[in-house]
Amino acid sequence: MAKVKLGNVCKIMSGSTPKTKNEEFWDGDIDWITPAELNEDTYIITESKRKITQLGVDETGLKPLPKGTVILSSRAPIGKVAIAGKQLYCNQGFKNFICSQQIENTYLYWFLKSKNEYLNSLGRGATFKEISKNIVENIEIELPEINEQKLKAKKLRKCWCLISLKKAQLAKLDELVKSRFVEMFGDLTHGDKVTAKKHKIGELAEVTKLAGFEFTKYIKYQDAGEIIMLRGLNCKRGKLVLDNVKYIDRETSLKLSRSRLYKGDILMTYAGTVGDVAIVDEDDKYHLAPNVAKISIVQKALANPLFLVHLFMYSNDYIMTFASQVAQASINMQKIRDFEYFIPSKAEQDKFAAFVLATDKSK
Repeated sequence: MAKVKLGNVCKIMSGSTPKTKNEEFWDGDIDWITPAELNEDTYIITESKRKITQLGVDETGLKPLPKGTVILSSRAPIGKVAIAGKQLYCNQGFKNFICSQQIENTYLYWFLKSKNEYLNSLGRGATFKEISKNIVENIEIELPEINEQKLKAKKLRKCWCLISLKKAQLAKLDELVKSRFVEMFGDLTHGDKVTAKKHKIGELAEVTKLAGFEFTKYIKYQDAGEIIMLRGLNCKRGKLVLDNVKYIDRETSLKLSRSRLYKGDILMTYAGTVGDVAIVDEDDKYHLAPNVAKISIVQKALANPLFLVHLFMYSNDYIMTFASQVAQASINMQKIRDFEYFIPSKAEQDKFAAFVLATDKSK
């Protein structure tokens, strides 16, 4: 199947912003979109949050995007995609594709949507990355016969709808768990429902990290291996996310016993993105990476790890009060030890943990 450059099968346009200080250009009835209005579920876009006037269009020299135009955000961020459901206008944060008869717009939509990482790798710029018109024109795409393009796009749309439905179902289950937590315990930073003894995390668990010198001296990431290094990007909403992992050999992991991970250990990111958590589900499989703290419960009669990981998830605002904000947000190990909560009875924690496990079976 031959590859073609997008510039040979599409007319590529950008947009612009009418002068914001000129009130006559704004609050009209003409749709004018920005990248902020697109998300990962956007397919067809027909309306914008801000509207412009015909005078704003004329004085700025804006060119309309016809219905069916494939819209791609080209900066801040790169890679959001949509299809214009009617004629509209946009700001300068897009590169837009008016498709010729050789390429089906829905096929191009799914192609661009699948290439987010690649598109971002093409970005250029010091302050923020952007993909230029020239870069976009030279992107190559495999182009089957037009009816095959339509068929592939239809199948991908069906798959995406099923994925979106599943995501919505999972989000509802997550909300159910959170509601159950609030119902049982309320706000454990203030003790509005639970008035048991307050405990610092350092009283319940050991908190440690992989030291910088240990990483420099011993750790060499591999793309395959025996032991997975759990980094910040692997910790999301209480779960391990393992679609992007690095490895080390078992011998190296055994040398660094302090940062080995065991079933029931809680992970918390402490630099950059602060407070993302996950729970380790298996022994002898994982090792701690930089910028992630290990919280290992030692007072097992007082704390359930599944309860604690949800406690951290639902008290992120409290956790952020401990963060320093110099170059990037960060929390040191002592501050994590100083987190203080009203801790309910172990029996109540176990009851909540059982509810979480039962809910997870529905996922």
